[in-house]
Amino acid sequence: MTKIGVIATALIACGIMALTACQGKNSTTSASTSAASSKDTTTANANSKQQPDSYLKAIDKYIVEEIGKNYDKSDVCIPQAMIVAADDKDDQDIKVWGDFWVFNYKIAGDTLKTASGGSHPGLIHLKKSGNGYEITSFERVADGSDNLPSAKKIFGDKFDAFQKMNSNEKGREKHRAQGIATYVKEHNIKVTMYQDYGWPAVKLPE
Repeated sequence: MTKIGVIATALIACGIMALTACQGKNSTTSASTSAASSKDTTTANANSKQQPDSYLKAIDKYIVEEIGKNYDKSDVCIPQAMIVAADDKDDQDIKVWGDFWVFNYKIAGDTLKTASGGSHPGLIHLKKSGNGYEITSFERVADGSDNLPSAKKIFGDKFDAFQKMNSNEKGREKHRAQGIATYVKEHNIKVTMYQDYGWPAVKLPE
């Protein structure tokens, strides 16, 4: 079984869809959202600094507060937005295609241990609102037998890029580690590693 398969199994065992909220105090600061612009992109610059009014920061907040509320709460709730493409030409309908992850962790000494979480691919719509941005809708890829047809419909000509990103486990884990490192530094959380169930602990990048 691949690591992602083991993670999914462990997350289900942890009560992945229990209807309780992530810890609210962690909900407003960006983790490691991929860099996105008005041009399509499949790059993931997890260490890029986000401005206070960034629509990427609004997406992170949405992941924690709206998607994350369907998971068991834990010590730390970290959003992970892996952006496939974005179109921000119209600030009243900004479109961001990606795979939007929730990760909840227990703090055990100097290690974050994965407790629950999951992947939510789809298309997020946002609009400029005052000094910030707000999510207006989220077109989610369906589960089960409708998964592939809905993914193709939502991602359209970006579907191949979406599949390529999802199949790159090494790149995804590197992006995740960078995002965790950024988050714990911003929140002054004294950890140096993270660990998925059944796998060795991974040292966070400097």
